[in-house]
Amino acid sequence: MSHSSDTRREIPPGILLIRSIRGKDWSLSTYRYVILLVTFIAYACYHASRKPSSIVKSVLYPDPNKGTGLGLDPLFGRVFVKEEFGGNGNYRLIEKGWAPFNGTDGTSKLGEIDLAFLACYSLGMYAAGHLGDTLDLRLFLTAGMIGSGIFVALFGMGYFWNVHVFGFYLGMQMVAGLFQATGWPSVVAVIGNWFGKGKRGLIMGIWNAHTSIGNISGSLLAASVLDYGWGWCFIVPGAFIAVGGVMVFFFLAPYPEDIGFSFPQGSPSDLEANPKDEEANVRKETTEEDETQTINRAGSVSRTSVGLLEACLIPGVIPFALCLFFSKLVAYTFLYWLPFYLSQTEIGGEYVSVKSAGNLSTLFDVGGIVGGILAGYISDKLNARATTAASFMCAAIPAMLLYRRYGSISHNINIALMMVAGLFINGPYALITTAVSADLGTHSSLRGDSRALATVTAIIDGTGSVGAAFGPLLTGFLSTKGWDAVFVMLMICALIAALLLSRLVMAEIAEKTCKQVPVSGGRQSSRAPASQPLLSDRR
Repeated sequence: MSHSSDTRREIPPGILLIRSIRGKDWSLSTYRYVILLVTFIAYACYHASRKPSSIVKSVLYPDPNKGTGLGLDPLFGRVFVKEEFGGNGNYRLIEKGWAPFNGTDGTSKLGEIDLAFLACYSLGMYAAGHLGDTLDLRLFLTAGMIGSGIFVALFGMGYFWNVHVFGFYLGMQMVAGLFQATGWPSVVAVIGNWFGKGKRGLIMGIWNAHTSIGNISGSLLAASVLDYGWGWCFIVPGAFIAVGGVMVFFFLAPYPEDIGFSFPQGSPSDLEANPKDEEANVRKETTEEDETQTINRAGSVSRTSVGLLEACLIPGVIPFALCLFFSKLVAYTFLYWLPFYLSQTEIGGEYVSVKSAGNLSTLFDVGGIVGGILAGYISDKLNARATTAASFMCAAIPAMLLYRRYGSISHNINIALMMVAGLFINGPYALITTAVSADLGTHSSLRGDSRALATVTAIIDGTGSVGAAFGPLLTGFLSTKGWDAVFVMLMICALIAALLLSRLVMAEIAEKTCKQVPVSGGRQSSRAPASQPLLSDRR
């Protein structure tokens, strides 16, 4: 069933204030930079608020038999030095942990906490995507960020309220997961509305660094306040995302049309990302006749949104969604368990502290930033999203094997192999959740209606989030049998992710080698977008 929205959204108050101060409006290019910055900060806040649970795992469930002093790291100095937990409170907390997570089933309970968050996140994603295509994205995103901040902070309040009831922490994570689901479909939809397809892979690859920047910020922020009590590790990031929600309310314009720009010759998603070409094609305050011609393309003026079933029928949505199920399973296992793994694994003959492990784990996300940009650039150059994603997933298998086998030799080797693994693991994850989702959300089968952007993004990332929920849960159980079992599971999942794209890869290769793929009417297509060969699969 389709729905429509016929009400023009209000101009964000922050933009109105800037217009009144400057006395004139910004250009379209300037607005695009503002949109990139606002959505970048917004989703970095989302990821920063998800990171504390991974930092405090070793505090909630410690192993007092592991942890001697770690000398000065030759490469990164005192950033990753193990600190002695002196004083009365900190030492006892590290030694005894925090009920109900400090029992023999501690890792299983921590896995269940992750599952609760990610299960609600993935289920909420499907509803959030459809709502994002129906409601005002600015208000929807603002409510989601402030709600997330409240419930993330409430989880941390369990420390100050001395709560030891498992159900309390489980409930806080479940509600936080529902609010967190508002983020990704909304920000991808906004970017898809403002940017064309020409360099979408590279632009979104750079923009998607917010995921890693958020992880790094969340890790460093949580680790910096850990000595004051693990509750602060949640309260500070919770306040951080709430402030980000206020910023979104004041400065985010979901559609160019919402602030007076119109695209008489096509929707914004059809334009290339060349500023000169854009300015030549954009006309502000178009005539009534122009608006009539483009009424079905106008951002918040009149658009129809597709249903979940209709969006699933868009060629390419299901294969990429299933691929992301396994790809995100691998990525989120590292997101939630890497600091714990580092604190429980001997590196260079010694163990790092909880705080040092949290700091050290940020380098995985540094590799992820490079991987996201590289995957986007390569996919643009080759015009082959599926081939790029599958190749990265295949390369992630030996990268993880090398990290597990040789990462314990020394700190520098661990750091180097961790960054390589982050590059190949986060590369396809970033590509699929950004450029691929935006491509399919503006697919030609929609006949120019880009209101499927948030819905398609939600289907793909929601399916991926189901996998992300299973990864940390399985890790909680498998880690009790040994970390080798965990890495075998991750490598198998990476292989399955690559195989799920094999049909699309063959279609792209056939196109590149001039073995043209048949399209409608029995004609041959010599040049088509990366997702175009999928049209033949549907027939």
